[in-house]
Amino acid sequence: METSAVGGTIVTPQRKRLKFPGTALTWVAVTPFAAWAVARVAGLERGSLPTQIMTATPYAAAGSLVPLLIAAVGRKRAATAVALLATAALGFSVLPRALGTADAATGRSLKVLTLNTLFGRADVATVMRLVREFDPDVLSTQELTPGMVTDLDAAGLKELMPHRVLYDEWSAGGSGIFSKHPAQELENLMPPVGHQMPAARITLPGGKAIEFIDAHPFPPLGPQVSEWTQALAAFPSASPDVVRIIAGDFNASLDHSAMRGLLSRGYKDAADQVGAGLIPTWPANKRVPPIITIDHVLVDERVGVQEVSVRDVPGTDHRAVLARLTIPVP
Repeated sequence: METSAVGGTIVTPQRKRLKFPGTALTWVAVTPFAAWAVARVAGLERGSLPTQIMTATPYAAAGSLVPLLIAAVGRKRAATAVALLATAALGFSVLPRALGTADAATGRSLKVLTLNTLFGRADVATVMRLVREFDPDVLSTQELTPGMVTDLDAAGLKELMPHRVLYDEWSAGGSGIFSKHPAQELENLMPPVGHQMPAARITLPGGKAIEFIDAHPFPPLGPQVSEWTQALAAFPSASPDVVRIIAGDFNASLDHSAMRGLLSRGYKDAADQVGAGLIPTWPANKRVPPIITIDHVLVDERVGVQEVSVRDVPGTDHRAVLARLTIPVP
């Protein structure tokens, strides 16, 4: 304010400085991600909805940078510290899946292809092209129907993979293992929980055998979440007596505590080992791209992983997972 030469007073308006959101608003931004980090690290998700939401943890890890920036720019020290811890916890939970490399282990090569066929609607021509190009030793299928078995065999699968353990059904419950090598059904390896999950002892060239389980627990929707949890707990632990592989649609990601519990019993996720663990597998062939990773190949800790990739298959809402493995030779 100053005095005019001709009398009167000149008033200079003061510009109002834009203030950064206050402490309360900063904590509103930080708290959900901090809670998510605690739930993820401690495995606290319970019930159907929290279990489903937990699959979005990779996106939460990326999103946690926003409240960290808000708190840091606003110079809210306590909120910044909490936000930084949340971002670090989520980042360390997620980023290693993109940083793996091929295993240098030596042994016998084994190639695995797994696909949820969506009630047998997966395009048979595409499936057969994958089989011919990738030349898998084992093909693990979920939601396998009798009609699809007939169509696959008519397209040449019977000659390429003549050995099989099939529990095909006209529903989502059907599953089946196809193999290039002799396969013997293991009737009591898996209890009757979840969809059909056949198991087989597959004899490899040279007389060595592995055990293979076709995985397909119920999705954790509504009351089925309890059976989903039971199914993941029911998979047998790794054994020093036999090499075991579990492949299929687990309806679970590595951010689920139940899935990590299974891994802790002597397994590793093949995609995670070679830096492909963040490649989403569901939902495929939709207007939105695949967003979560629920199809896996789990292997015994002794098994080497050379490569894991995914392929789109028309007609199904899952992507096929292809894994090149190395089985140890005693």
